[in-house]
Amino acid sequence: MTHEFDAPTLHYLRLLAQQYPTIQAASTEIINLTANLSLPKETEHFLSDIHGEHEAFAHVLRNGSGAIRRRIDEIFGNTLSDFTRSSLATLIYYPEQKLPLILRTVDSHDEWYRLTLFRLIKLCRVMSSKYTRSAVREALPDDFAYIVEELLHEQEGVENRLVYYQSIIDTIIDIGQARAFIIALAELIQRLAITHLHIIGDIYDRGPGAHLIMDMLMQHYAVDVQWGNHDIVWMGAAAGSQACIANVIRVCLRYSNMETLETGYAISILPLVTLAMDVYGDDPCDQFRPKPNPSEEFTDNEIALLSRMHKAIAIIQLKLEGQIIKRRPHYHMEDRLLLHHIDHKNGTVTVGETIYPLQDTHFPTIDPDDPYALTEHEKNVIDRLTLSFANSDRLQQHVRFLLAKGSMYLTYNDNLLYHGCIPMHPDGSFMSFDTGSEALQARAFMERIDRWVRQGYFASDPTRKAYGQDAMWYLWCGPVSPIFGKDKMATFERYFIADKATHKESLNPYFELREQEPFADAILREFGLDPERAHIVNGHVPVKVKKGENPVKANGKLLAIDGGFARAYQAQTGIAGYTLVYNSYGLLLSSHEPFESQRNAIEEEVDIDSKTFVLESNYQRIRVRDTDAGRDMKRRIDELQQLLQVYRRGIIKES
Repeated sequence: MTHEFDAPTLHYLRLLAQQYPTIQAASTEIINLTANLSLPKETEHFLSDIHGEHEAFAHVLRNGSGAIRRRIDEIFGNTLSDFTRSSLATLIYYPEQKLPLILRTVDSHDEWYRLTLFRLIKLCRVMSSKYTRSAVREALPDDFAYIVEELLHEQEGVENRLVYYQSIIDTIIDIGQARAFIIALAELIQRLAITHLHIIGDIYDRGPGAHLIMDMLMQHYAVDVQWGNHDIVWMGAAAGSQACIANVIRVCLRYSNMETLETGYAISILPLVTLAMDVYGDDPCDQFRPKPNPSEEFTDNEIALLSRMHKAIAIIQLKLEGQIIKRRPHYHMEDRLLLHHIDHKNGTVTVGETIYPLQDTHFPTIDPDDPYALTEHEKNVIDRLTLSFANSDRLQQHVRFLLAKGSMYLTYNDNLLYHGCIPMHPDGSFMSFDTGSEALQARAFMERIDRWVRQGYFASDPTRKAYGQDAMWYLWCGPVSPIFGKDKMATFERYFIADKATHKESLNPYFELREQEPFADAILREFGLDPERAHIVNGHVPVKVKKGENPVKANGKLLAIDGGFARAYQAQTGIAGYTLVYNSYGLLLSSHEPFESQRNAIEEEVDIDSKTFVLESNYQRIRVRDTDAGRDMKRRIDELQQLLQVYRRGIIKES
């Protein structure tokens, strides 16, 4: 009967038999997987455009986007005061910091420990009910796994088990382990609140703590990242793209935010300081004064130095970008080549058909005969900076993590996730990118870009590596870049031309068309999803809530969740970010008010004020069988059923 199984199938089943060497082992796994299919689906959280705001991001992770407080209110709303519930919530979010503050205010530590442990265990039971015991056990510190499992699955109402249950609690307190046990339970509750985390791009820039956010993400148990333009430029810099390095440093200087660069990644910009003082020491660099940073104050001398460094790196950037545009004519970015249109004698520049006066005419490093060539001093500076980026172990670890966990787009449980846009023409047709040998659009372009990015970091062949690095720079600012989504990046115009009409960067038509359901349907079909049940989750452009803009678009098919995590955007949006939650009951959207500080959250118990709206509610609870993981389990069950057949027919022997 071996003819029923072809050679590749039998080869696979023999490999599978190494993992399940007996009928009993295969049968047990089938039973486990079949049972798991009936569990409620995991809780997914979607966040976008965090932009270095590490404290707010950490708090949203700790409070489960408000889910933990909602659970506390559901369970204890009729038995505990609002003050006590707030204190319990803060204890769960920040157990190590909050515990000593609470213990100073209570008379009997043992009694408080006892009450708190009972409350935390009750909350844990409710929140762990949708997980298997093994999944909960994996989330626990090894030292407490057995005890917590006993407590979570203990039937406290059964009289003959009540003494056993209480004795565990008493023993934990008597042997001085209550503090450690409370911390373990609090961290377990945090973990149970968010099963899977999706970051829809832009971890970097604006705020001071992108490196701290990356540390948190690397410690997370289930996370994926869809790259944003601000992530890609840092990834390109880590890969060695000098144009990306210049952009990273320029943006840091523009927003007077050097924390991630210098403190986070230990990248020395001393070579740039030397260039700035030597070449621009007498230049006021008024157009390059950094934007105010509310978290830092600078002296006049510091601002003068930052301004000169800012101008020095901006000129280097414009030269390096010009070199890329010239060697990659298929980028069609010749309109960004402006240095050779400067009339140094008259102090003007020609953009298109118009001549504009320059706001700054001091260009000591630009050779009119070869304007895109770096001077020896500039080349030495960018080479040393490139070495510094390459030698930053922490940056390289973070970028490798982004490459391992990240992608241009992701389809997950019938949702399509991407940061920016699918570039479109005004009529809704997909724009094409000309590679020089073929035209790519939409899904095919996104998948090719994904390869180029990895090639730019990992390739050993210098030509392929350089091509990938240039592609990363294009993704940062190119007109058909899905994660940039504008017709141009008007860097030169903003610095050197007063006429603000030249500063305008027009959004791709996608951002208007995404309001319409037929266009969302076309995108979902392009990526192989059913428009009747799938959604697009999108970030990149802040939703101006205070002007009446709605994050829910295309009749609920597209959800734009950039609500202004970065403080710089909150004046425009009126809120401080969105979290989309997709659980077994449906889709919920939480809008968050600005986060004051971790200190206020701990000492004053000031939580982020979040408003949660139900976007979709399911008539029947979504089970694991309805998810991507469930479909994988079903395939596994089918394979194990085949393994049982070959065992029982004697085609493969048990071992």
